[in-house]
Amino acid sequence: MKRTTVTLTDDLAQLADREIRRRRVSMSALVREALASYLGVGGEAKRKLPFAALGASGHHDTARNMEAILDAEWSPTGDR
Repeated sequence: MKRTTVTLTDDLAQLADREIRRRRVSMSALVREALASYLGVGGEAKRKLPFAALGASGHHDTARNMEAILDAEWSPTGDR
């Protein structure tokens, strides 16, 4: 494992502290789980599969623009 430092806002740190007390886990475990979930990797992580509803995208030219649609769905900022 690699050690890193993360700076949190006061509000986010308070929410994280509340969650680690509620679940009785370490801050490291909470951050690892949250990051894995966000990135769609690891055990319980479930990444949204945007192609599952690609046929219902509302685009009339989905087949031709599939790559652009998927790129927009998978972009970190969610630009569409």
